[in-house]
Amino acid sequence: MTKAVFSLVFVRRLNDEILLGFKKRGFGSGKWNGFGGKVEPAESVADCAVRELREECGLNAERVDEVGLLEFQFEGEDTSFEVHVFQTYNFSGELTESEEMRPKWFNVNEIPFKEMWPDDEYWFPYLLRGDFFTGNFLYRGQDLILKHNIEILEKPPFYTVFH
Repeated sequence: MTKAVFSLVFVRRLNDEILLGFKKRGFGSGKWNGFGGKVEPAESVADCAVRELREECGLNAERVDEVGLLEFQFEGEDTSFEVHVFQTYNFSGELTESEEMRPKWFNVNEIPFKEMWPDDEYWFPYLLRGDFFTGNFLYRGQDLILKHNIEILEKPPFYTVFH
């Protein structure tokens, strides 16, 4: 089995708002999600998170904190996905819609889980509380989770990156 490495970054404002993007094309289209994508050769996962955020919604992250690590497998596929989850409260720039994503601020009590990946309902509460977590998900198609596991970590094994 091969592994593809991705970043996923969530922009937070105060303690009660989170920026999501509506995916307009490609894998996961029609769903709300964070901003991210595949790590390019010789690029760190944190650099990927910063680059993808800028490309997809026009914001520049001055600092990203890695808060989670998720592994996804899709039944019958030969590639697994390793997704490094980041958040940032430190950003600048003008929020803009891209060809790929339409950004929108949500109150954390009004997150549209029914219009997101099914796994988000399992691990998002840890992200919102500030817990450090790892998770594994096995999917059949893009809508049915066959197995999952989430662990809270006592201290972050991850890192903070300043740009």
